[in-house]
Amino acid sequence: MVHRIDIRTLGEDPAAHSVQQQIAEFLPNLGEVTTSRIFLIDTDANPDQLRQIADELLADPVVETAELVTGAPAASGGANGSRIEIHLKPGVMDPVATSTEMAIRDMGLGVREIRTGRSFVLNAKVSPDQLKTIAGRVLSNGVIESVHLSAFIPKTFERGHEQPLKLRNVPLIKLNDAELQKLSREGHLFLSLAEMKAVQKYFQDQSREPTDIELETIAQTWSEHCVHKTLKSRVDVVDETGQTVRTYKNLIKETIFDSTMTLMAKDTSNFCLSVFKDNAGVIAFDETDAVCFKVETHNHPSAIEPYGGASTGAGGCIRDVLGTGLAAKPVANTDVFCVAYPEKATLPKGVIHPKRVLQQVVAGVRDYGNRMGIPTINGAVYFDDRYLGNPLVFCGCVGLIPRDKISKAARPGDAIVVMGGRTGRDGIHGATFSSAELTDTHADEFSHAVQIGNAITQKKMADVILQARDRGLFSGVTDCGAGGLSSAVGEMGEKLGAEVHLDRVPLKYDGLKYDEIWISEAQERMVLSVPQEHVNDLLQLSQGEDVEATVIGTFGTPDRQLILNYRGTKVGQISMHFMHDGIPMPTRRAVVPTRTTGLRPVPSTSHGPEARGTGQRLLLFLAHPNIASKHWIIRQYDHEVQGGSVIKPLIGPRQVGPSDASVFRPKLNSQKAVVVACGFAPSIEDPYEMALASIDEAVRNAVCTGGDPDRMAILDNFCWPSVDDEITMGTLVRACEACRDGALAYGIPFISGKDSLHNQFTNQETKEVLRIPRTLLISAIGVIDDARKCISMDFKQRGSRVAWVRAKDPRDLASLIKLHRTVAASIAGGHVLAAHDVSDGGALVAAAEMAIASGVGLIVNNDLADSANAWDEQPGQYLLELADWNHAAELQAQLGSAADVIEFGLTQHLQKLTLTTASTRVTDVSIDELTKAWRGTLDW
Repeated sequence: MVHRIDIRTLGEDPAAHSVQQQIAEFLPNLGEVTTSRIFLIDTDANPDQLRQIADELLADPVVETAELVTGAPAASGGANGSRIEIHLKPGVMDPVATSTEMAIRDMGLGVREIRTGRSFVLNAKVSPDQLKTIAGRVLSNGVIESVHLSAFIPKTFERGHEQPLKLRNVPLIKLNDAELQKLSREGHLFLSLAEMKAVQKYFQDQSREPTDIELETIAQTWSEHCVHKTLKSRVDVVDETGQTVRTYKNLIKETIFDSTMTLMAKDTSNFCLSVFKDNAGVIAFDETDAVCFKVETHNHPSAIEPYGGASTGAGGCIRDVLGTGLAAKPVANTDVFCVAYPEKATLPKGVIHPKRVLQQVVAGVRDYGNRMGIPTINGAVYFDDRYLGNPLVFCGCVGLIPRDKISKAARPGDAIVVMGGRTGRDGIHGATFSSAELTDTHADEFSHAVQIGNAITQKKMADVILQARDRGLFSGVTDCGAGGLSSAVGEMGEKLGAEVHLDRVPLKYDGLKYDEIWISEAQERMVLSVPQEHVNDLLQLSQGEDVEATVIGTFGTPDRQLILNYRGTKVGQISMHFMHDGIPMPTRRAVVPTRTTGLRPVPSTSHGPEARGTGQRLLLFLAHPNIASKHWIIRQYDHEVQGGSVIKPLIGPRQVGPSDASVFRPKLNSQKAVVVACGFAPSIEDPYEMALASIDEAVRNAVCTGGDPDRMAILDNFCWPSVDDEITMGTLVRACEACRDGALAYGIPFISGKDSLHNQFTNQETKEVLRIPRTLLISAIGVIDDARKCISMDFKQRGSRVAWVRAKDPRDLASLIKLHRTVAASIAGGHVLAAHDVSDGGALVAAAEMAIASGVGLIVNNDLADSANAWDEQPGQYLLELADWNHAAELQAQLGSAADVIEFGLTQHLQKLTLTTASTRVTDVSIDELTKAWRGTLDW
């Protein structure tokens, strides 16, 4: 029997207050809101035992009250109130329910299943249509949740039922081209016609039709998400007249990869230890350990279910680090979000409001990192209405790994072990879905691709894997992410073959078909290659930590075959050679656009009244969403856990200033540190300039805290609209070329990357296509020998002179890297008290941020502040508070013609930003005014 227990907060209810504020934005005067947490428990427990569960486990007696609900809940709103209840749909991962179920069993009580929900009672009579609007816009996501307008107490739970084995063959070998294309789209394979014809020929040569699981396996393996076939393709580059100007046999290999190989060949220190061949790039840290870094995107899932999409993006990136080499310990997380402006009023069909998207993706990353005990140390948010239908969610993770654990390889005869969470229908077709363009039907068509994570399960699994690593219990490990077991086992067994028994895979519930088990991307799972002599030890270790681990097969088969069995029946057999080498790589044509002359434009100030005077304009810029403080996000993240944080996301005496980068010590017995920074400039239209500006910003940010460009590496994350258009493909080529040129000029290697293409949204009814701006995120990681020499961006004292150091030619890469190395040397030499990157809004905005962070005022020459250069966002600019102004002349001498060192201002005792001429005080803006403008826009 299903029993219901409601837990309600006594007194102040922050969740209710937040909901009330959000509803008031479009339906004011609805009155007070009351919230409750709902637990639906299928158990034979008696009333006394249920009361014990409610009082001892579910409710905090100090701030909460528990009610055993048999009819209408006590907090029902009465005749003049309205109720909305939100419950997860059957089969959706519910971590709270899982934890509660375990806790009840630990109490010695029996329980079959638990499901959770939330109730919201409005102190006003609201029509059903309005309640559904509130639920859809503020409270729920129809992809994973159901809405009820009265108390929901089911008599029984819906459950899956085991299905009889029915081997399904797919008619393929006789299909014509149109039928192949139809099968590809309707079967969610998302393969091109050339790829479908290659698959057709493979099975024609075998004189048989494929099984469904074989087609699914090939589709996962050949998806853009997994194989990056666009960036690896042959590209004929033509100019706007149609003349071929160059050809790449493999675009990424001959640009980004080639630059790294060139730099590694010249590096005698072996700084790069593993690049572009594992789940994350690895660089040297000290004599015994290395650090690895990976940044992923989870865009399409986050567009459909922002919380789950972002949380599993974070979880997947953490697993990438766990699956690097023989497992790295996750030590830091990063994130970047790109969404439409939050005040957007009208939305296309199938689009979630951007404010809700941002709130939910923040919550997803927050919950995953905080619950796993990994600090989220660095990130950014960028607003542009072109992200409305297709928001971007970047998640990154840094790991620490012993240098003797970097290499791995499955061995013939090793057991295939799946460890961690159980397999469900969540995530099916996630890899192929992520390789397609979004439309207004995807929320319905691909609801099964949504995944909900469980960070506690992953934390326990990570602990087991790290213990097993140190005991030498496995020879290989990888994340079971995109493509599920299909891609994980397929990648690990590429050189050996593998035989898998799908009926041995632990399931969340009955009812999954064999192909669903194979391709599900259900979260918190890793696949390990375990020598037979270590299998029992590994299983015992896992059992002792309450982590499920199961042997599902063996690596190594004759002729490198992938053999799939289910209940004693062979359901699939494919050549590993065909899976990994049989994809027909396309030849693409790319039209290279004429280079524009403009660098990053000044941000739009349309979000406020017209500015009058420099001071008013400064306040407007500080309030712009792309410049304004992101403290409401940062404060939700734990950036102190693990105890290694040195330079934190918010710094200064008042802990409100925006740090350029973050620095942390992954080993607490050492002063060696890691700096992590990012840069991106999607507002620059020219793709070559955009990519170079992104690299430069990431490097500048790292340098500002004490990073050394000569001990630094970078990662690329390309997010592009559809490259089926030749001009758009040309912009991708130019960005890749810029990455190559920037890396070679700066001497900073790329060590990892990821691409996400087809980021656009099509309204099927209006045929309107909303394309994202071309977006390249550059993430920088560097090693700092002594964390005690790091600095932050807040002014340190009164009476200091502030230098504005700016490149004379921001397109001269040799000058830019000379500038960065010179500034880094000045910081290392103790000549700089505070340093801040000049980017969004220009030098005056940067100065205001330094004042906000420190509470120390600044006097600036009005002619300088009022010039166009003060708002210039060109690459290669710093503001430096110097310990001794005499060092400015040394700086200029070292920089020569590369950059100008300009006296920008003087820190003062007044808490103001003061603009003066030689004889007149023109404008005063108090630090309180600056802070209010900067912190007020996104203070949610």
